[in-house]
Amino acid sequence: MDKHPLRELWRAGKGALNGWAAIPDGFATEALARQGWDSVTVDMQHGVTHYDSAVECLRSVLTTPAVPMVRVPWNEPGIIMKMIDSGAFGVICPMISTRADAEQFAGACRYPPVGYRSAGPIRSAMIAGADYMSKAEELVITLAMIETEEGYKNLDEILETPGLDGVYIGPNDLSLGLGRPPTLDSRDEVVVEAIAHILARSKAHGKVAGIHCGGPITRGKWWTTALSWSRSARMRATS
Repeated sequence: MDKHPLRELWRAGKGALNGWAAIPDGFATEALARQGWDSVTVDMQHGVTHYDSAVECLRSVLTTPAVPMVRVPWNEPGIIMKMIDSGAFGVICPMISTRADAEQFAGACRYPPVGYRSAGPIRSAMIAGADYMSKAEELVITLAMIETEEGYKNLDEILETPGLDGVYIGPNDLSLGLGRPPTLDSRDEVVVEAIAHILARSKAHGKVAGIHCGGPITRGKWWTTALSWSRSARMRATS
């Protein structure tokens, strides 16, 4: 692997559909990954997926055309590096609220001089080749979750972080942070305006943006909105 399939979609001005794997089982994850998603994210933050089962799920995604990604449980460099070394070709990190948070996250995903990732891509090099480290900037996607009031206020500073590819909107926590009821496919005017603002600022910074959607109607709405603003691609997720 020399080129990241999602980056190739984005370079062509296309969007990407991301499936969400919350069951800690390789067979179930493989079945999900074969449903036509561009990528599948193994969720380690919520649910019962831990390291061993997450690696099994990543391996199962690799038997399909989908790109294996992971949402780590927290902005902790050790687990971030471990999951990338284990074969994740994209990382979504929750609760990024400040530029410092974003730098810690992105830095853990990038080798020096951009970041401080430690050298040891055990499975990643088996998948992408012995020259993996020379291609790692291309092959690892970094998305910071914007889901707190503080993160929303610091959005522009976060988007300026070196090594960060974009942001991923968590509608439930974002709603809570803005003092609104947590709803995955919210129609609350305050939340809808906040999401639109995040997409617009991402475009302005030349970054990609994704949003977690509960169904096709909301997914279609934001897909159309994002692509009407820019040819920059947007990643969508559905559960």
